[in-house]
Amino acid sequence: MNLLSSASVFSLFTLISRVLGYIRDILIAIFLGASIYADAFFVAFRLPNTFRRLFSEGTFNAAFIPSYSKEKLKGKKVGKKFADDIFVLLILILLFIVFAAEIFMPFLVYIIAPGFYVNTEKFNIAVDLTRITFPFLLFVSLSSFFSGILNSNNKFAAAAAAPIILNLVLILSLLISYFYEFNYAKNLSYGVTSAGIIQLLFLIIYTIKYYRPSLAFKININSKVKFFFKKLLPSLFSSGVTQINILIGTIIASFEASAVSYLYYADRIYQINLAIAGIAVGTVSLPVLSKAIAKKNIVKIFNIQNRSIELSLLLSLPACVGLILASEEIVNALFGYGSFSKENVKMTSLALEYFGYGVPAFALIKVLSNLYFARNNTITPFYLSLFIVLLNIAISLSFFERVGFIIIPIATSISTWIGVFTYIFLLNKNNLINFETNLFNNSIKIIISTLIMSIILFFSLQYFEESLYYANKFKSIYLLFIVSFVATIYLITCYLLRILKFKNYKIN
Repeated sequence: MNLLSSASVFSLFTLISRVLGYIRDILIAIFLGASIYADAFFVAFRLPNTFRRLFSEGTFNAAFIPSYSKEKLKGKKVGKKFADDIFVLLILILLFIVFAAEIFMPFLVYIIAPGFYVNTEKFNIAVDLTRITFPFLLFVSLSSFFSGILNSNNKFAAAAAAPIILNLVLILSLLISYFYEFNYAKNLSYGVTSAGIIQLLFLIIYTIKYYRPSLAFKININSKVKFFFKKLLPSLFSSGVTQINILIGTIIASFEASAVSYLYYADRIYQINLAIAGIAVGTVSLPVLSKAIAKKNIVKIFNIQNRSIELSLLLSLPACVGLILASEEIVNALFGYGSFSKENVKMTSLALEYFGYGVPAFALIKVLSNLYFARNNTITPFYLSLFIVLLNIAISLSFFERVGFIIIPIATSISTWIGVFTYIFLLNKNNLINFETNLFNNSIKIIISTLIMSIILFFSLQYFEESLYYANKFKSIYLLFIVSFVATIYLITCYLLRILKFKNYKIN
């Protein structure tokens, strides 16, 4: 298996999904702007979408794949029985959560958006919309189960393509609302749940070749199942630390008008690189790393670790610089239309800039946590993630009154970077990682390539400054040209420095 080629396939479908997501969010920005309806929908979408990210973007895999791979080595029937037991219990647990949440939804909305409570209209809208969107949790979590089956068989395309369905359905919902004058926020909420159903059916079709779930619902809680769920809960927290930080940020930001929307739009932009540099690399490396550890192949283990870190840096460092230098231009080009004002652009771009500083850390956390998950160790990442989250909360609450919502992306970036260095310290202390000279040398080359790209980007932004103004209808085209140009320069530089070659990332 080649880490770069597998990650490229995963990244391609992820990129398509995120581009469609941008189109979706551009339409939301045009039709809803940063209004109370936008804030209410983003809260309603944030809760199930956070669970989607927790389950589907590596967290479920982190607990499932090492155990499932181990059971499959004992025989196909043993592996299937383990998967069946997990599948049944997962359905029952999710049904209980969804029904309980629907009953206690006002209380739940109060927890995730306490600032809404002072505005009765906004609060009630948020409750109604969250009741509509919350069943999405059931369908997307089951989708993650089938994605885990596919990923464990080194089949990443279908699992990566599935989120495309969500964005297509939401775009369709917005267009239907526009032409038939439906309520945008409510129609979007119905679209979320509908997309979850379609996504689940899509993945079932692709998974049947490798796994067909038993229709007989037999509850079997043996030691292996207990061990899995014992791992799942801490892995949900630790793998999803970035998403948890964003959710906490939403809670705090709810006390400031329009801040929820600003953070949402900024989050949407930097998440595309996180998906490619962190989630894609982490997802494709985990199955092979788990198998290498099970076979005690030390050379292969360290090779996978080093190449994963290297590839993550290769993809995240240029994005970090790009988001810092061009945050306002990016936000303006993507969302600067209709109800989304110049002030909205300014505030969202400020949040994006500070999120940008943390992008390499967000990606590395995904990769470094895998080094524990592949060893069936979810406790250490749990405590490290708890430390990161508590640090984030402490910084945010300490400065929120003086700085405002902008402290949230600052705190998220700072706390995650501290978490990365703590991970590296502990991994090195316990001899779980071996940094090769080649990794160090290639990291220097990546930094050089990024510096060259950043210089070209800076002068390109200066040259096209007038073309990127808020009032220019074609600003997105100019930005696309600039991004394509500097990205090409970066890739060429990496190739010339011999760090962008498929053979470098062969991990078989």
